Amino acid sequence: MNTPTTFHPLARLLHWTMATMIVAMLFIGAGMVATVSQKHGWLLAIHKPLGIAILLLAIARLALRLRHRPPPLPADLPLWQRLAALASHWLLYALMLALPLLGWGMLSAGGYPVMLGDALRLPAILPENAALFAWLRKAHRYLAWLLFLTFVAHMSAGLYHGLIRRDGVLASMLPSRRGKAPMATGD
Repeated sequence: MNTPTTFHPLARLLHWTMATMIVAMLFIGAGMVATVSQKHGWLLAIHKPLGIAILLLAIARLALRLRHRPPPLPADLPLWQRLAALASHWLLYALMLALPLLGWGMLSAGGYPVMLGDALRLPAILPENAALFAWLRKAHRYLAWLLFLTFVAHMSAGLYHGLIRRDGVLASMLPSRRGKAPMATGD
C-alpha cells in the first residue's frame, strides 16, 4: 500500500475553505456578542448559516479523512509532538462538529428560529427550556474560546513545520502547484 505524501486534494480544499470560514465565524461571533447595535441582527444572520455550513463541511471532511489516510508525520518527530498533533486534530474535528450543534441546540432551547436565509428554517433539535438555553450559551462561548486557542496552536505548529523544521508537514497541506504534489525540502 502506498503511503501518501500529501493530503487528498479535496481534503486540502476543505481545510483551507474551512479555516477561512472558522476565522470569519470567530470574528463574527465576537462582534455579535460585543454589540447591541443594528449590526447584531446582521451578524446573527451570517453566523447561523455559516455555522451550519461548517457543520456540513466538517462531516464531509471527517468522512474524507476516514477514507483517505493523511500522510505520516516525520519519523524523527518526538512522541509528545506526535501525540499533541493527533489530539489537536481530533479536538478540532470535535469542536467543528460540536459548536454548530451547540448553537443550534441553544437557539432551539431559547425558542429562537434557526433561519438559513429568508425561507429556510431548520427544525428545533431541543425543547424550549430557559435553563438549558443559559447552559448551552455558556458552553458555546467557552468552546468557541477553546476553538480559537486550538486554531492558534494548530496554525503555530504548521508554521513551525514549514518555516523552522522544513519537514514537509506544512507542504503536505498546501495547494499543489501545476498539478504536482508539494515536496519536502529536507533542509
